[in-house]
Amino acid sequence: MAASKPVEPQSGGGLPRWQLALLLGAPVALGLGAVYLWQRSRAKEKRAGERKTPEGSASPVQGQRTATQPEHEDMSPLDRAQAAKNKGNKYFKAGKYEQAIQCYTEAISLCPKEQKSDLSTFYQNRAAAYEQQAKWTEVVQDCSQAVEMNPRYVKALFRRAKALEKLDNKKECLEDVTAVCILEAFQNQQSMLLADKVLKQLGKEKAKEKYKNREPLMPSPQFIKSYFSSFTDDIISQPLQKGEKKDEDKDKEGEAAEVTESSGYLKAKQYMEEENYDKIISECTKEIESKGRHTAEALLLRATFYLLIGNATAAQPDLDKVINMQDANVKLRANALIKRGSMYMQQQQPQLSTQDFNMAAEIDPRNADVYHHRGQLKILLDQVEEAVADFDECILLRPDSALAQAQKCFALYRQAYTGNNPSQVQTAMDGFEDVIRRFPKCAEGYALYAQALTDQQQFGKADEMYDKCIELEPDNATTYVHKGLLQLQWKQDLDMGLDLISKAIEIDNKCDFAYETMGTIEVQRGNLDKAIDMFNKAINLAKSEMEMAHLYSLCDAAYAQTEVARKYGLKPPTL
Repeated sequence: MAASKPVEPQSGGGLPRWQLALLLGAPVALGLGAVYLWQRSRAKEKRAGERKTPEGSASPVQGQRTATQPEHEDMSPLDRAQAAKNKGNKYFKAGKYEQAIQCYTEAISLCPKEQKSDLSTFYQNRAAAYEQQAKWTEVVQDCSQAVEMNPRYVKALFRRAKALEKLDNKKECLEDVTAVCILEAFQNQQSMLLADKVLKQLGKEKAKEKYKNREPLMPSPQFIKSYFSSFTDDIISQPLQKGEKKDEDKDKEGEAAEVTESSGYLKAKQYMEEENYDKIISECTKEIESKGRHTAEALLLRATFYLLIGNATAAQPDLDKVINMQDANVKLRANALIKRGSMYMQQQQPQLSTQDFNMAAEIDPRNADVYHHRGQLKILLDQVEEAVADFDECILLRPDSALAQAQKCFALYRQAYTGNNPSQVQTAMDGFEDVIRRFPKCAEGYALYAQALTDQQQFGKADEMYDKCIELEPDNATTYVHKGLLQLQWKQDLDMGLDLISKAIEIDNKCDFAYETMGTIEVQRGNLDKAIDMFNKAINLAKSEMEMAHLYSLCDAAYAQTEVARKYGLKPPTL
């Protein structure tokens, strides 16, 4: 089975990136995953308070009077401007924002135009007062004046970003908050949270429109085979049986049957064996429209390929029909429930997902696939004990299920690792050793072990495990991506890491994970145009709207950095 992307518990309101790739029912993705753009800084977060108050003088002014001192005719224009500003600050602190605005306006009119630093402060203070009145347009206007005079004025940039968000101008809001994050070295939680919020909103909006109008795209043969290999009780993925062949074909041992009868489903099965996947949906449709004897199987197979091409809207009615066919083979109905449950999880509907998996267990309690895939769901929901129980049930029903054994070890490892329990971590690591000893041909076992070894900073041994994966599955592009990421983390060998990820794309030019990872690395290197190109390629290959939204967020973040570099000459640290 293919090594994929990393598994961690669900937290917060949305699913993290690592959960998105194979949630159609294939084994949960495992691996290092992409580095989120806004988490580039490893420095300790500096939690700043909200920037609400106005500022004092931008620079000390000789002879400046306090608000309690009487004004004299010999005061300079700048002195009088500072006095008006100080008076405005008093009104502001008293909550008298209209009077504060009048004072700041007076300060602006009195201040000599060449005193740009002071003027920028006055505009920013007036913007703070407008902010309290929720006058967002005025806030943007005054902050823009302040930034024009002082392009690296963090308070003005951040205040304008918040006002732009209120005005639903997410693009310019993102550019401002990106500049703030760079100026603050990605250490201020408040600006980081706003950046994350706006990126997610932009990503969802763009993905909704793009996904609605996207052209269906068949995944690579390797992805499809990996997907089907995660099922052991899936009738539709089994080779043609002798009873399904014409009489003259029954003596063809070891050969795919040449189906000449009119059954669209049997033709679709033959196309599966030939890896001629593009013809499967149309042949299933023929079977369904003719109300042939394999209608239930055709509905399930068609739904499965709709899911694989990312068309959940078309898949769900077919799955619903199979599930409601009381006279259909129970394994067909259970398989449809597994796939619909996985689809619901991908759509961030865990309650519906859980209901479907529980129903599948009720109608087909001895179906190992139900427990295997429900165990993966439980990991995503951070219900590790229940996940382990499901993997145990799967192993009881199918003792030769290497994948379930490996994923049970990984679940136990993640629980021990996040709980900071060294003895249980070692027990889990010993379990991995046992899995790869008993199942030396299970590539996923080596891949999961490699992830655990990487966590433990045992990089050399992790590298060996990835080499075993490649030896077993030389056409698995995802393993090359993980091995490339390991080189970056272990040896800081950028060239080798990029070479391995490029190799992944050469093996499978539909590997969205490779394009995403390449794009993330290019962001870290400061090659923003190339990063945007990589993210756009990944977007076109995304298998779900949620995955597409995440990729748009990465792309928008990179684009915002190009705009900030152009406008303000600001660039974050690079590799």
